[in-house]
Order: sequence, then C-alpha cells, then structure tokens
Amino acid sequence: MSADKTKADQERFRRNRNVAVACAGVFVGMVGLSYAAVPLYQLFCQVTGYGGTTQRAEQYSDTILDRTVTVRFDANTNGGLPWDFKPMQRSVEMKIGETLQVAYMAKNLAGTETAGTATFNVSPALAGAYFNKVECFCFTEQTLQPGQSYEMPVLFFVDPEIVNVPELKDLKTITLSYTFYPLNQSTAQAPLSEKATNQKIGG
Repeated sequence: MSADKTKADQERFRRNRNVAVACAGVFVGMVGLSYAAVPLYQLFCQVTGYGGTTQRAEQYSDTILDRTVTVRFDANTNGGLPWDFKPMQRSVEMKIGETLQVAYMAKNLAGTETAGTATFNVSPALAGAYFNKVECFCFTEQTLQPGQSYEMPVLFFVDPEIVNVPELKDLKTITLSYTFYPLNQSTAQAPLSEKATNQKIGG
C-alpha cells in the first residue's frame, strides 16, 4: 500500500511538473508575442489605416480637387516626458489633394538630455487610410539637450479618393494627433550650445 502511495505521489508530482513547465512556456510565449505585437500592429495599422493610422506616400498627389477640408493639429506628451510639445499652427484649410507642410515644436524643459519618440493617429479613424504623409517625424528617436528646441516638419496631403467613401462624404474636419513618449536611456548633463537651439528635423 505504501509503495502504491509513493508511486501515486510520484505520478502526481510528474503531472504537476509538466503543467508548471507548460504554463511557463505559455507565459514566455505571451511575453514574446507582446513585444512582437507592437511593431506588427504598427505595420498593420500603417498598411490598412486601421485606428486612424495615416499612410506614408513617396510622392505628392497629382490631383487637386475643388473641395476643401480643415485639418486640425493636436500635440500631447505621455509618460512624464518633460517637453513642451505643440503644433506651430492649430489648423489649416486646404484643398483635397493639395500638399502642405506644417510644423510641430518640441522643447526640453528638463535640466538633462531627454529623448522621445512619437506615435500618431487621425480622427475620424476611417480618414486615416486617406491621410498621406510624405515627410514626418513619427517613430524616430528625437533627443533634446537641456532647454533645446526642435522644429519638426510634417508634409502631407489628403488622398482625393476620400470623396468616394460614402461614410466620409460629409467630412469637413480631420484631426492629426501626435503623442511623444519618453525613451528609456541614460541622461546626460551636457550644456546647451547656441547652435543646438531651434534646429529643424526632417524625415
């Protein structure tokens, strides 16, 4: 009876160990997928315009319609990033298909070097698939010295195909919103030089 009990205990231990190993494997796999999900989701959104993600264009629109739309600009920081981040202008009225350039300004308010990267979206979300950026500062690392300011241009147009979307036929306003998040990096106490102030970033 004792031998049977020992055997049963050993079998129970083996099953519990296998379950624990399987759970650990699932956990590790979920962590890996969570990290992979960020770039994959970003790629999916950029390709489809899902969630108001804008499109990236290599050239300007060759068609300009005699119909206008107002584009508003929004700026935010998150995660305690000590930046003053804002659009240089709050809105523009433009023709659909017309290519325009606007700019955002970021200033580091901290006494140390800080860095951030920006995400973006368009509202209404359905319009994201027709909002094309030729040049922008999104998803690239921006590093600012203490007190340093950067002007960051955005070159964009609204695809004329947007007028053929029934859900957007009465669209009057599109909002382009950027949010800067801090990058995890060591800070530096380098002083701010005059040449580092009010530089312009493209890309």
